[in-house]
Amino acid sequence: MAFDRRSLEGLGILSSVVEAGSFVRAGEALGLTQSAVSRAISRLEARVGIRLFTRTARAISLTDDGRHFYQSVAPHLAAIEDATMTAGDASTQVRGRLRVNVSASTGQLVAPRLRPFLERHPDLFVELVVRDRIGDLVSEGFDASIRFGQPEASSLKARLLLRTPIVTCASPEYIARHGMPRTPGDIANHRCLLMRDPSTGIQYGWDFVRGKKIVSVNATGPLMVNEAGPLLAACLEGLGIAQLLELQVRDHIADGRLVHVLPDWSDETYPLYAYHHASQPVSPKVRAFLALLVEMFSVRR
Repeated sequence: MAFDRRSLEGLGILSSVVEAGSFVRAGEALGLTQSAVSRAISRLEARVGIRLFTRTARAISLTDDGRHFYQSVAPHLAAIEDATMTAGDASTQVRGRLRVNVSASTGQLVAPRLRPFLERHPDLFVELVVRDRIGDLVSEGFDASIRFGQPEASSLKARLLLRTPIVTCASPEYIARHGMPRTPGDIANHRCLLMRDPSTGIQYGWDFVRGKKIVSVNATGPLMVNEAGPLLAACLEGLGIAQLLELQVRDHIADGRLVHVLPDWSDETYPLYAYHHASQPVSPKVRAFLALLVEMFSVRR
């Protein structure tokens, strides 16, 4: 006889009746009426072609055929229960592979701060992939992305993590040789380190912002890069003045390796966003990673 997949529907009720010893108690455990349990068992008996229980006014008991049948299916029912419990655990446990699409600058910020996160989640493997563009997270198999700049229109969910000031800075050696600019207009007479947007190839303009006042400057200089890492390295070496994110140069200014130029004109900010799929619910690994990012970066400015 061909297997009728509808037989699976009554196996859980069969197990409950055997364990409870009666239709009434099985119904109480399952939230069903006694008649509903009885009808489910009758349907199962019709489908498998044997009588499972001997029914009397006072009790029920498995028939010989019913006992053999139940002994055959019980291990499989247990395996299904184990698989269900494992799946339930998977919905709350942080584990597996987490693929994160990052820019070079965001990767440099996040990677050094991952140790406590990975220690807290030993079953998680994180893969940071540096890309110029965010691309298509779904088709490329990414769980999340971290990017500076305003979000583009997409189906992804974007979460603001931080607004960091844009800081104009130079090395003490450069300032000693070329002097300290006193106004935004003075920048036009200095050697500036320039940068292109790595995703568009467009050169970043230089603006100085104080409150509602904005002064744009025609910055020129001997070097153009398309990533913040080489820009910072060149600035530290005294090649010129650069505009970088405060988040990237905070420690260098604090220890004196860089000097904050025109600090009164540093009200312009640049946002940092985390992106993930819009699917609900968010997976535990992505939820935990977003919580880590919020812990790393508080929204300010």
